Amino acid sequence: MSSYDTLRHFADSWGLVFMGASYLVLVGWHFLPRGRAHSRAASTMIFKDREETEADHG
Repeated sequence: MSSYDTLRHFADSWGLVFMGASYLVLVGWHFLPRGRAHSRAASTMIFKDREETEADHG
């Protein structure tokens, strides 16, 4: 077997498992109790220190 075939077999099997596990960890991280506060702060970060404009009052 050539090194390409070996690498391809590894990527098709264990690479997929690694990518799937990484995805689940990264997505699940935001649902942990300490991660929830950080996610909420990050989602409203763009609205902090915002000056009101005439368009805000219709």
